[in-house]
Amino acid sequence: MKIALLNEKILFQKSIVVSDAIGNRKNAWEDYYSCFATIGGEGGSEKSEAGQTVDDASITFTVRYCSRLVDIMSTGFRILFRGEIYNILAIDHRNYKKKFLKFRCEKVRR
Repeated sequence: MKIALLNEKILFQKSIVVSDAIGNRKNAWEDYYSCFATIGGEGGSEKSEAGQTVDDASITFTVRYCSRLVDIMSTGFRILFRGEIYNILAIDHRNYKKKFLKFRCEKVRR
């Protein structure tokens, strides 16, 4: 993998549970790890659901191997890229060679 291809900064966020002063609990997102990635496979398709046109963009993020990234799961984590939020669908460890990781994601509907 060429280092020059890692040209876009992404941010991984982790889901946490926070409580307020009176004990109410709610989910929140905290920044977990930031790194540079190669973006690929940005294929979008539009479909109609309930009378609305919905954009289903899928994208892959390829990052260098890091011990902090090994703990990331598809549930409880998300990726921020250029102001958009992406849910992680699958993580490919690339034959566990500890060189890079590939995250297949989809854009969150808002």
